[in-house]
Amino acid sequence: MKILGVSALFHDSAASLVVNGKIVAAVQEERFTRKKHDPRLPINAIKYCIDEGNKIASGNIDYVVFYENPLLTLDRYLKNVLALGDKSRDMIDFGFDKTFSKELWIDQLLKISFPNGLRDSKFLVLKHHVSHAASAFFPSPFNDSVIITLDGVGEWTTLSIGVGRDNKIELKEELKYPHSLGLFYSAFTYFCGFKVNSGEYKFMGLAPYGKPIYCDLIKERVIDIKEDGSFRLNLDYFDFQNGRTMINEEKFSELFPEGRRVAESRISKRDMDIAASVQKITEEIILKLAKHAKLKYGQDIENLVMAGGVALNCVANGKLLENGVFKNIWIQPASGDAGGALGSALYVWYQYLNHQRDVDGVNDLQNGSYLGIEFDDQTIEKFLKENQYVYHQFEDLPNVIAQYLEDQKIIGIFHGRMEYGPRALGSRSIIADPRSAEMQSKMNLKIKFRESFRPFAPAVLAERISDYFDINVESPYMLLCAQVKKDRQLPFDLEKFLAERDMDMLQVVKTARSDIPAVTHVDYSARIQSVNRKYNPFYYDVIKAFELRTGCGVIINTSFNVRGEPIVCTPKDAYICFMRSDMDVLVLGSLVLYKEEQPKFEDEDWRKQYELD
Repeated sequence: MKILGVSALFHDSAASLVVNGKIVAAVQEERFTRKKHDPRLPINAIKYCIDEGNKIASGNIDYVVFYENPLLTLDRYLKNVLALGDKSRDMIDFGFDKTFSKELWIDQLLKISFPNGLRDSKFLVLKHHVSHAASAFFPSPFNDSVIITLDGVGEWTTLSIGVGRDNKIELKEELKYPHSLGLFYSAFTYFCGFKVNSGEYKFMGLAPYGKPIYCDLIKERVIDIKEDGSFRLNLDYFDFQNGRTMINEEKFSELFPEGRRVAESRISKRDMDIAASVQKITEEIILKLAKHAKLKYGQDIENLVMAGGVALNCVANGKLLENGVFKNIWIQPASGDAGGALGSALYVWYQYLNHQRDVDGVNDLQNGSYLGIEFDDQTIEKFLKENQYVYHQFEDLPNVIAQYLEDQKIIGIFHGRMEYGPRALGSRSIIADPRSAEMQSKMNLKIKFRESFRPFAPAVLAERISDYFDINVESPYMLLCAQVKKDRQLPFDLEKFLAERDMDMLQVVKTARSDIPAVTHVDYSARIQSVNRKYNPFYYDVIKAFELRTGCGVIINTSFNVRGEPIVCTPKDAYICFMRSDMDVLVLGSLVLYKEEQPKFEDEDWRKQYELD
């Protein structure tokens, strides 16, 4: 039984394949097209999933399931247009093509695109937040759990609470558009000069630099939060419901007279304080939701699972874990719309077709989220030889890489199956030594071509996580933040430091705040990836070899891409990214390349468009 799940036409299109209940493949379309957050029909992702399925058994796909219900989306669209009346032109221009010419005919578009593979398939659709809930519960290790989903909007729903038991999920409560935590967070992200649907990570990373001094103002004017975590937005301050930009700039400027920050301009103390305030409000809402859900639906349930774009807020997730409302928390690694492709396919297998789940309460069913395409050494070597790129092979490659890390080299790792979701987890990663106070700013400015303030994640041996961080559970998907251990911290007064240096954030980044400074944020927090040998033995062995050489069981891990591009997918993508940046070493499979040995790269001017002041 082959079940293909598809998410598409809004952002982060993706496909997944479940065969007899096993997750065989899952991947975002952006990786193939090189268009970040690509919303188009995921032709390449579907083809990859079908090819992976054919390795197991030949034959057509039995079921194709779309991650949301186009008729409900149409209902919201038409009612929104009617509510706007004579002011509906922007909304019509914004959503007409997607709603009427594509999503309503999604089954026909897929059949036309794959006349052989999908011709005889049965087509189904799910509600958007049911797909999110399924992506959170069915791959989790739990036999029962409370479910919370939070995002911008899917059909009418922006937030839901449900319960999963055995092979069934049931949504109990929901909050409806236009009242949305995801859109609220994105609106302030936009106001502070970052891109919607991609800049939210930056906005979250900026928050620790500021103080939440605007919380009362925002809660008084913009959002009314109830004790159960539900809320209402004051729509006078927003413009997304009109099909325009995220905010009403005139109303926002009444709150913050300096107006919207221009993208790429200097970040002010005000922007830091806004980020801190919005982050604190988000954490307050999520904690209240969890407490309400526990009291109403989970008095006999110890587990919580989460999905939806807001569930990628690892700082809020860490606070939720620390608070202890639920004993155990599992978050879908591809929590955004891409994860809907997987959730919808799993829903069909478990709930629609009534197959039983087999879970042990500890190990999830997502295989470390290593579900994407893989290239063997033969294919990689053929690519290198055809292009006359110089490479080497070594007997004990993890130890060789560990030596380069100790020598302060920055290394691109392209090894094994590509990760599913927005995080690189060691298969498409850039790694470095976390003990260097200079490494964070160097990697941000010369490797990633991005803002210097953005933190990097520590990848830590799973058995050593509590030796470095105040956390006693594994965090394999980089979705939990925790504090660096007190005995590893160094004294640091952020407010005084910034005041004395004219708000120069780069100088903050270059100042050591712990004995692993490159992965320690300004508030001593870290977005942790624990590495277990079960799911990625090569990556684990690299970190272990580094620990044996240096005594440090942590390395820097950031995604293998540069600003504005998706994570690399192919050996060619990896090589181009390697040559465009200041990486020193590239590991392609088991083959190693050094920058200084490569032929002259003909794209030297490319980096100028990404370099920051």
